[in-house]
Amino acid sequence: MCLVQEFSADTVAVQIHINARDKVPIYLQVVNQIRYLVAAGRLSAGTELPPIRVLAEKLMVNPNTVARAYRELELAGIVEKRRTAGTWVTDQGSPLARRERLKILTDRIDQLLAESQQLGISLDHVTQLLNQRYSVMTSHRTRDCADD
Repeated sequence: MCLVQEFSADTVAVQIHINARDKVPIYLQVVNQIRYLVAAGRLSAGTELPPIRVLAEKLMVNPNTVARAYRELELAGIVEKRRTAGTWVTDQGSPLARRERLKILTDRIDQLLAESQQLGISLDHVTQLLNQRYSVMTSHRTRDCADD
């Protein structure tokens, strides 16, 4: 069962995907997705997260699961709880936001390298592919900006 909860945060719709069949515990799925949303700038500093009970109800999970996710995020410095005022994303200008972005990217690079080894593709070839894809992406951006 895969559940998707979309909520509005400062007029930006964000989605949390829960996959009950995933081996990753549900609270960690929530933690990882909120970390990514913050690091990617989709949830900015000062954004209020949904109340624990509301998010738990919409995700159809136990409120303790969401509470644990929020606790983990608070310990990591990503969110802060304000007494009787909810849970808020902390200041993104902090070194934490940069560390989080680098951690996410490092994790994805590790996955890419592991997969390339399993497929028998050399690091040189992976680097070449990365450079090609980067060129394609930047040329599209340049072209899109020129069209404006």
